Amino acid sequence: MNGRNLVLVSCAALVSMTGSLLAQSGQPKTEATAGKFAAPPQDYDKKRDGIERGKLETVEYDSTTVGVKREAQVYTPPGFTKGGKYPVLYLLHGIGGDETEWARGGAPNVILDNLYADKKLEPMVVVLPNGRASKDVTARDPIPKQSPAFAAFEKDLLVDLIPFVEKTYPVKADREGRAIAGLSMGGGQSLNFGLGNLDTFAWVGGFSSAPNTRKPEDLINDPAAATKKLRLLYVACGDKDGLMRISEGVHKLLDEKKVPHEYRVIPGGAHDFKVWKSDLYHFAQLIFREQAKTAPLNKDEPKPAEKKDTAKAADEGKPAATNTGNAQYPRVHADGRATFRLKAPDANKVQVFTNYGLGVPGHWDMKKGDGGVWTLTSPTAIVPGFHYYAFLVDGVQMNDPGSDTFFGTGKPTSGIEIPDKGVDFFTIKDVPHGELRSRWYKSAVTGKQRNVMVYTPPDYDADLKKRYPVLYLQHGGGEDETGWGKQGHMNFILDNLIAEKKAVSMVVIMEKGYATRANASATPQPAGPGRGDGGAFEDVVMKDLIPMIDSTYRTLTDRDNRAISGLSMGSGQAMQIGMSHLDTFSAIGAFSGLRPLDTKTAFGGVFADPQAFDKKLNLLYLHSGTVGLDEGIHKTAASLYGTLQQGGSKNVVFRDAKGLGHEWQTWRLALHDFAPRLFQPKN
Repeated sequence: MNGRNLVLVSCAALVSMTGSLLAQSGQPKTEATAGKFAAPPQDYDKKRDGIERGKLETVEYDSTTVGVKREAQVYTPPGFTKGGKYPVLYLLHGIGGDETEWARGGAPNVILDNLYADKKLEPMVVVLPNGRASKDVTARDPIPKQSPAFAAFEKDLLVDLIPFVEKTYPVKADREGRAIAGLSMGGGQSLNFGLGNLDTFAWVGGFSSAPNTRKPEDLINDPAAATKKLRLLYVACGDKDGLMRISEGVHKLLDEKKVPHEYRVIPGGAHDFKVWKSDLYHFAQLIFREQAKTAPLNKDEPKPAEKKDTAKAADEGKPAATNTGNAQYPRVHADGRATFRLKAPDANKVQVFTNYGLGVPGHWDMKKGDGGVWTLTSPTAIVPGFHYYAFLVDGVQMNDPGSDTFFGTGKPTSGIEIPDKGVDFFTIKDVPHGELRSRWYKSAVTGKQRNVMVYTPPDYDADLKKRYPVLYLQHGGGEDETGWGKQGHMNFILDNLIAEKKAVSMVVIMEKGYATRANASATPQPAGPGRGDGGAFEDVVMKDLIPMIDSTYRTLTDRDNRAISGLSMGSGQAMQIGMSHLDTFSAIGAFSGLRPLDTKTAFGGVFADPQAFDKKLNLLYLHSGTVGLDEGIHKTAASLYGTLQQGGSKNVVFRDAKGLGHEWQTWRLALHDFAPRLFQPKN
């Protein structure tokens, strides 16, 4: 295997102990590969506990080739973040399958998750399409009828699917960032499409390739160009497989044309997923690596992931923006990982508590070093944005002395900001700044003093005759009135939007969303302070808060200049209060909090007539992430939006933050998109 490129062809045959391929029935000898491709370890394809997992989802894309929407499955790796740039493997099925075949029989997500946990895999997105490009041809049709559809998939792949993936996901859009592989019919397609489009794919794999493979002499027209462009070609088949001759022929061709390659042999392999899962296990470890890392490993060589970790270790990172004072830890690295450190010399076990959204629940074990200092670098990149976390010291939860604390889990909790490259709409800039003011007032509803945070825009004190529209902005469960300012940076978001003349100057009110009526006992909540009853907080807003704000600040007091919105729990409050008082509010925003509802009866039937709804509300804004807890919320919001739009409503807007979940980065994006829509002149 000389040179920077590697072409790997795999087929099943008998491999001798001396390292020669002893082909049966007079087949020629070839280089042995059994030692290089040992059988996968036991349970490599079984789901493990206590590891991070990727996500396998079904998506739709518009196919101009076929003229309909088509489905594909997409696997995103553990720690997937929209701020990354991932290579893509297109993994094809066989003649009797579709986009679900690998998931049903091959456990690709489980195999890849386990490889990630063992640090043997480059982070990648895997796309599993339907390789049958036709409106009506299915796996149940006769083979002759299916063949044209398999051939037509080449155009669908190149013209429709790849552009969709590169528009929808944060993936690399160059040939060295793309691989294609498949089993049986999909193996033949991979050889045909991969070797026929070397400007698109640098990594190609065929597992038990079917007879749809082009004649060997037609696969490689220019051996020199193939040698130069290919990084990896992998063709595989079992020695008990009737399709052995296909891979054998490709191997002979590559030998004759002196194209560098590896020829894998799987003793006893049949035409089944036992072989194809093994191929995926090996192939996935070889793609998207530097040439020096591509060569098969022996016991004395360091693993590719170990080399990668060494390189990452050289990146010492920078102190997080959320650190206290001059604290040097936690530190954030260029690749999105973070290093945590705690001095606890008498502790027996220290972990990073991840259940608040820092990572997949399960916590990260820290390693004890000199002087009793415990250290851990996160195993994967952390989703950009703000995340709560804590330490577990011998089972006792504590905050990180090096990090600032934020009221967000029913108590002050450590938090860390992971930068989102190129995203600065919520950061402080050299523009005129408004003020965040703390205001105490007496609530007649609760009988207690309450605190409210008030944002006044940059020009508020310059013109004492000017009056301003008002946005009431609510936090989520477990948080309080400080959340939008401290975690959400709403003041910087508004400052920047106003400076760019994208949003009008407005006053923003942030109240604590918990209330208990005077002389009533609080309802305890496991996650934090008592939330009381929703009706009590609604009365606080309507009877105490709005009158106090309008009498204290220079506000415009008509409904057209008053809006209400919130995130998560606050979203539900905004919907309830806003929809129940359409004579008070003209705009409502629901961020990651819309619950399933009956459009005929919800909120007194306000949605039953979408066109009449438009006369009652100037703007209903729905926003959420698309993964985790927000996945279901996203579907609910999409459903309501679709119903209202189909009914003729023009005052409903639906937006999302693809790849993000129930987290502050999602809600910052929501406010940044929502605020410019408020208090604008009517058309």
